[in-house]
Amino acid sequence: MSRTVYLNGEYVPEEEAKISVFDRGFLFADAVYEVTAVVNGKLVDFAGHVARLARSCRELGLPLTLSQDDLREIHQRLIAENGLTEGGIYLQLTRGNSGDRDFHFPSAQTPTTLVLFTQARAVVDHPAASKGIRVVTCPDIRWQRRDIKTVQLLAPCLAKAWAEANGADDAFLVEDGFITEGSSCNCYIVTADKTIVTRPLSNNILHGITRKALFRLGEEHGITFEERLFTPQEARQASEVFISSATTFVWPVVSVDGQQIGDGKPGEITKLLRRIYLEMVG
Repeated sequence: MSRTVYLNGEYVPEEEAKISVFDRGFLFADAVYEVTAVVNGKLVDFAGHVARLARSCRELGLPLTLSQDDLREIHQRLIAENGLTEGGIYLQLTRGNSGDRDFHFPSAQTPTTLVLFTQARAVVDHPAASKGIRVVTCPDIRWQRRDIKTVQLLAPCLAKAWAEANGADDAFLVEDGFITEGSSCNCYIVTADKTIVTRPLSNNILHGITRKALFRLGEEHGITFEERLFTPQEARQASEVFISSATTFVWPVVSVDGQQIGDGKPGEITKLLRRIYLEMVG
């Protein structure tokens, strides 16, 4: 069954949605995006995603003309028209089409291109949440403004391909001897004293919306977080390792570079964080 998608103010069947070959998102990856999870037909952490979208737009000088209420209305209509109960909604905003390929930014009067579509998928009872995932490390070759959520995702795609070629499910990216983040997630290790360690916010990592929620939940439940750099060796020797993102929430990692983490099963702190996050989501 065809999905209804949103394109520049119109709701159309996906087969009828057309974007110019001269769109800068296509030609230059001159675009930002967000993915908001949907559980029981409701948006998860929506305000946080809109705030990050606005920040990405400000950093790139990309006009965002719709308000949070406008964007919420679009999301909710797509949920209703597509009968989405669980999954996510992808939003992409590009600098639009100036009529030809040109490195220079178009005039401020050039209309942007806004696309949204739904993706039905398991997020609450995903198998990876109960059995865990295997990761391998690889060099972080991305640009230096990873805090901006752009569609320049070839490097993460290459990292995922590297992981699959090496018998793993995903990759942790390494720069200057330290783990930055996963190919599409924030990374955490749990030390012997049950402290959760994750990299501090900077231009080197995405400022995760789920990460922010986990910090808040940790404070409410007496779980200690420490923000500092950590190495692949620390990850391999950690009591627990896990990831977070908008559509995984919290997934355990059971091996790093072929080395088993703990007893090879999801750890207690990881399971606790996922449980209290799901309770928050409702």
